[in-house]
Amino acid sequence: MPSEPGFPTAPADAPLAFTLGDAAGIGPELIARLFAEGLPHPAVVYGDADALRRACAALGLTDLQVQPLEAPGAGTVGGMIGVLNRWDALPDDLPWGREDPRAGRGAYEYLCHAIDDAQAGRVRALVTAPLHKGALHAGGVDFPGHTEILAQRTGTADYAMMLANDELRVLLVTIHIALSQVPAALSPAAELRAIRLAQRACRQAGIARPRIAVAGLNPHAGEGGAFGDEEARHIAPAIAQARAEGLDASGPWPGDTVFMRARQGAFDIVVAQYHDQGLIPVKYLGLDEGVNVTVGLPFVRTSVDHGTAFDIAGRGIADPASLRAAVRMALKMTAT
Repeated sequence: MPSEPGFPTAPADAPLAFTLGDAAGIGPELIARLFAEGLPHPAVVYGDADALRRACAALGLTDLQVQPLEAPGAGTVGGMIGVLNRWDALPDDLPWGREDPRAGRGAYEYLCHAIDDAQAGRVRALVTAPLHKGALHAGGVDFPGHTEILAQRTGTADYAMMLANDELRVLLVTIHIALSQVPAALSPAAELRAIRLAQRACRQAGIARPRIAVAGLNPHAGEGGAFGDEEARHIAPAIAQARAEGLDASGPWPGDTVFMRARQGAFDIVVAQYHDQGLIPVKYLGLDEGVNVTVGLPFVRTSVDHGTAFDIAGRGIADPASLRAAVRMALKMTAT
């Protein structure tokens, strides 16, 4: 079996890094709530100090101080939010809940700053608040989302998106592409890469020998070729190679039952072929505890599994449960 990619090695006492995400969305409110509650580990925020002050005001957190910093340092736990910002171009009158190119560009700049510090070992892990893809594009950033920015900025070729909660882990072979493009994007190499990354993700979660189920692309996993041959041409050969390397991989399993079986305990993770095949089952179980993880990076990155929620931004009612779960998972995956 090829040597497993090394796990991140940032110092355990380094602070967590939050990224603000889109300042017109609910990210600032969620982060302010967690700092007000008191975090289980010191943290800093890569974002805009005024946006966080505005969020604190919306939440009535009058005692929570926001302090600009020059470097991550030791971070803060509660009572004060330390903020790092090398892109100070967000307007004071940014409206809540609207797509704005300035907020989109800011989300990108905050993320890049945090990525650079994570690669330098200055922070323990990244926990990202949601960005808005429309605002991102309007701000001149031509990426589909967080995952692709993280991969490009770090020079990571082998990466994948994993969504997880207490009941189910799902890792994707393909991510943000049109459904019509999925069959052409599949190959034995792509499948094997995803299986290996699923192994890595589970090992980081403390599972010594992960049981990896691979979903088929077609109904009934192709029904022996009656409904398509991607299973025979791409998926089955990759599973055979993974097993030859010592991984406990199985399938291809029909997509309409494999997630239920994993939830019942038959598997530790499911490798899904495309975005909605994998994410619908996890999100159906509830957005409040779901966590998005980018697997394969040189550091741990976790995130919420929901969007910017423009419709409720600034109203002080956004639920921080998913962000709280992302913090727990980041700490678990970087535990020494």
